[in-house]
Amino acid sequence: MILHMNLPERGYDIVVEEGCLKEADSLLDLDRKVLIVTDDGVPSEYAALLSALSGEPLVVTVPSGEGSKSLRVWEQLLDAMLSHGFRRTDAACAVGGGVVGDLTGFAAASYMRGIDFYNLPTTVLSQVDSSIGGKTAVNFGGIKNIVGAFCQPAKVLVDPALLRTLPRRQIANGLFEALKMALLFDPALFSLFENEDPFSRLPEIIEASLRIKKKVVEEDEKESGLRKSLNFGHTIGHGIESLQGENGLLHGECVAYGMLPMCSDEVRNRLLPVLRKLGLPDGVSYDREKVFAAMLHDKKAARGGVDCVFVRSVGSFSLERLSEKELFSLI
Repeated sequence: MILHMNLPERGYDIVVEEGCLKEADSLLDLDRKVLIVTDDGVPSEYAALLSALSGEPLVVTVPSGEGSKSLRVWEQLLDAMLSHGFRRTDAACAVGGGVVGDLTGFAAASYMRGIDFYNLPTTVLSQVDSSIGGKTAVNFGGIKNIVGAFCQPAKVLVDPALLRTLPRRQIANGLFEALKMALLFDPALFSLFENEDPFSRLPEIIEASLRIKKKVVEEDEKESGLRKSLNFGHTIGHGIESLQGENGLLHGECVAYGMLPMCSDEVRNRLLPVLRKLGLPDGVSYDREKVFAAMLHDKKAARGGVDCVFVRSVGSFSLERLSEKELFSLI
């Protein structure tokens, strides 16, 4: 299946197909220098296969985890391209999850003011969400995604076969983001989460999530309106995630906790059993003051308050600006 992202300046195809990594040379322009970025938590054979299909590959493996989303590692990628004589006609390709995608996309956007960027997401989280839409960034000063650029990929290959090596917790990590989109836009998808086994319906959930995100990005590429809705759960979630060294939570888990205060009682009562079904622990410990301080540095914070997304009925949302006092009470 091919979904096309229709954008005014740079549209692209999203190929969703079992085994498409093995066909990458026929789907992507790899007959040139290709920086292939992966991390040490991704099976090495994925990058090795792409390397074998590329004309002049350069594989760089970064440490797994949010620590690699830094200016230091971003600089290492730029240095690698410069040292190997990459030109504006060459390309960078991410083979990994959201961290690798964000990092590689930002490097591609920055090198020579922009080279082609391909995304091959290897996690549920990146396949349902972060691999499309063009947001690329690194963390800085303890704040997530505060330095970055919009860089739409030239093409995205979504290969569900790459998910077979993932542990259940990592699969759930991505399903929390898909659940977020269901709550915002798709009551039928939310019913699937409620009444079926989401772990056995991954292809269907991935496709539905991509269609939702594609439509949102097509209507609002640079997040001036509708796309802000996708920040549901992220306002408090990012604050919790900024302290991940203290709680060991994954991104999707932080978003799941962040959704709960932003729901009506009716929605929350339906949401909680789904979160437990997906394996979210029944509680999280964090320093309320530290979470609040991190939230005030977030991109969604603005003079006069913080923009927050609320879901009061499944399939619809509202965007409201809260004062600092109101926001602190929700934490």
